[in-house]
Amino acid sequence: RKDNSQFSVEIGLNHCYVGKDLKVVAIITDITERVLSQGKLKELNIELEHKVRLRTIELEKSQKLYYLISSNFPRGIINVFNKDLNYVFAEGQELDKLGLTSQSLIGNSYVIRYKGLLADLVKNKFLNVFKGESTSFEYEDGDSFYVVNAVPLKSSDGNIEQILVIEKNITDSKLNEQEIMKNLEKERQLNELKTRFVSMASHEFRTPLSTILSSATLAEKYDTTEQHQNRLKHLERIKSSVRNLTSILNDFLSIDKLEDGKIEITESKFFISELMKEVVEEMGTYLKKNQTITYHTKVIDGLIAFSDRNVIKNIILNLLSNASKYSSEGKEISLNLYELNKGIKIDIIDFGIGIPKEEQVQLFGRFFRARNVINIEGTGLGLNIVKKYLSLVNGTISFKSKEHIGTTFSIIIPNILT
Repeated sequence: RKDNSQFSVEIGLNHCYVGKDLKVVAIITDITERVLSQGKLKELNIELEHKVRLRTIELEKSQKLYYLISSNFPRGIINVFNKDLNYVFAEGQELDKLGLTSQSLIGNSYVIRYKGLLADLVKNKFLNVFKGESTSFEYEDGDSFYVVNAVPLKSSDGNIEQILVIEKNITDSKLNEQEIMKNLEKERQLNELKTRFVSMASHEFRTPLSTILSSATLAEKYDTTEQHQNRLKHLERIKSSVRNLTSILNDFLSIDKLEDGKIEITESKFFISELMKEVVEEMGTYLKKNQTITYHTKVIDGLIAFSDRNVIKNIILNLLSNASKYSSEGKEISLNLYELNKGIKIDIIDFGIGIPKEEQVQLFGRFFRARNVINIEGTGLGLNIVKKYLSLVNGTISFKSKEHIGTTFSIIIPNILT
């Protein structure tokens, strides 16, 4: 330029003839602005490439982060399905537990994960999500429980080509919930049991207490030697009423402890024949007039058992008490002991009123009393208590009964003989 500054030019050469002379034509163009624009464009390209590299690094970091988050998703799986319900994405800690991998799922149908009736349920739920409806549901798979939350993934144009499905293993919380509900139900039943027992006991107490009061009053009046038999009769009525009251209280205390799980097994060695003789002796004060208990056994006196002596004793006493209660005066009761491999079998046989056939299925239910014992004092808890006691020593109970003929109860307690 005239100011001696340099600038960029573009020179174009061509030839032509002027007459017969060959001439060269030169066209010189100032391209300063073009060169400046190219420089700026190059700078922009370099800047853009730098931004792309940075963005790529950020995306790679994000992908790694998303992978770490999804692959370490605790006790669950993050899934993405397409419209064919094929896996597009699947990651989470639960895959390891199920013996699956992301690679084994992606590209495959949902049925690789969900089987049978569960597959039908999942299909219906997922297809509704493609209609724009979010959904949440629970399902059980073997010993595990899961909660599923599924939402549609809308594209920029509003179409739903994929859905996001989050599965979470809720087995622990579900089992805890079931345990809580079980305990609440047990508490409800126990409260109901106590309420019914208090109501029943108040009614049952009235008769023996009235008997004790009237007999005590009458016994006072028989103060001469000639009236001795009358006095003994009323004293016997008082003792009988006290035994009934004791039986009711024992039933209540036993069922309360059993229901609360407060009875612990205390095992010790003891002579089984000695225990049987002790039970027969204790029952002597509970028997009705002229009733007898005949004890039969071929078991040697020195045979030693290892179990909870008190629990087994309570079982036998309870059954013998029933045999006496539901038999008339003068009737014989048989107590038979057998050795059975490493266990024992005990039969209690009475010749009392028996159990109506149509009611025998209800015999071990709480508060159950057959129609033919309505006028006989009792709580309806005895046999229920016996069965619970037997479960503590792994024992079983069975019976045979015929109305007006009598009843035989058989208990088997295995693996207690040393």
